[in-house]
Amino acid sequence: MKAFTTHRGLVGPMDRANVDTDMIIPKQFLKSIKRSGFGPNLFDELRYLDEGQPGADCSARPLNPDFSLNQPRFAGASILLTRKNFGCGSSREHAPWALEDYGFSAVIAPSYADIFYNNCFKNGLLPVILTEQQVDTLFEEMNAQEGYQLSIDLPKQTVTTDSGHVFNFDLDNFRKECLIKGLDEIGLTLQNSEEIKAYEGKRLQQHPWVFDAIK
Repeated sequence: MKAFTTHRGLVGPMDRANVDTDMIIPKQFLKSIKRSGFGPNLFDELRYLDEGQPGADCSARPLNPDFSLNQPRFAGASILLTRKNFGCGSSREHAPWALEDYGFSAVIAPSYADIFYNNCFKNGLLPVILTEQQVDTLFEEMNAQEGYQLSIDLPKQTVTTDSGHVFNFDLDNFRKECLIKGLDEIGLTLQNSEEIKAYEGKRLQQHPWVFDAIK
């Protein structure tokens, strides 16, 4: 998993509350578990004027001109600014996969659904929680300034605007350290690889018939 320490990037808006995981990545795209290739279908039902299908070439599909992220000014956005209860609905790890594959490194919202929030940390995507008033301020500044960028400092737990606002966000130390070090659950386990090998070696000597049974 890629590490996250600091990031500065263009902000893209999703100015609506209660965006569920089926809106983030519709159900027909859940057949693959490759963790990649989902970016072209992020927000598929909002982004395109036709119905998306797995494996289809999205480059020729008609874009919805009213969808915010289709506007040229938001091309290349790497920070998603959105409203409360982002990622609600059914559990699917494909949602952070699609956001990350699109190019987002962080999401800023007043609140998230618990499962989506947890899944973000397993995939190197930082979900920042700010107050609704702070999010309102960011939306106002973004709407007034084309090319609006933010700086996020995970070690300091701050979001900084070019206008001088510095917003602090809370994050438990365990999740913070995992993101900074680029460690998912597998990476955490592999930190103890030598102890695991020693344990398996001891087990092999004490109970060799167990290992014969699983060959």
